[in-house]
Amino acid sequence: MREKELLFQFNYAYFLVTIFIFLTEVLIATVLKDNFFIRAYLGDVIVVMLLYTFIKSFFTVNDTKLILGIFIFSCLVEFAQYFSIAEKFGFRSGSIMYIAIGNSFSWIDIICYAAGCLLLYLFTKWKK
Repeated sequence: MREKELLFQFNYAYFLVTIFIFLTEVLIATVLKDNFFIRAYLGDVIVVMLLYTFIKSFFTVNDTKLILGIFIFSCLVEFAQYFSIAEKFGFRSGSIMYIAIGNSFSWIDIICYAAGCLLLYLFTKWKK
């Protein structure tokens, strides 16, 4: 297999980890919503891991490129929040898409995404 290929291949282990991380994010958003540190910071660190495991559940792809792509994607979503993109698309406050896109830009969120991506990168290098 060439390094540049994006190969569809279901990975059961990554899929189970994705479900676990997703449930953790739901727990943070619902049960732990009053704990500011966990909701505001840890949730953003974990969400990049959710994206990573979700993509790895279905594709064999270069880890470093994937992590970099997830960081860029996360930053684009964060910058879209600066321009209130969810409202411009007509999503109602409280709707799933409004919550998923977000509604407030924060440099701290970008730092959290970077921390999550760094942890992923270190883990992938350690795993090899």
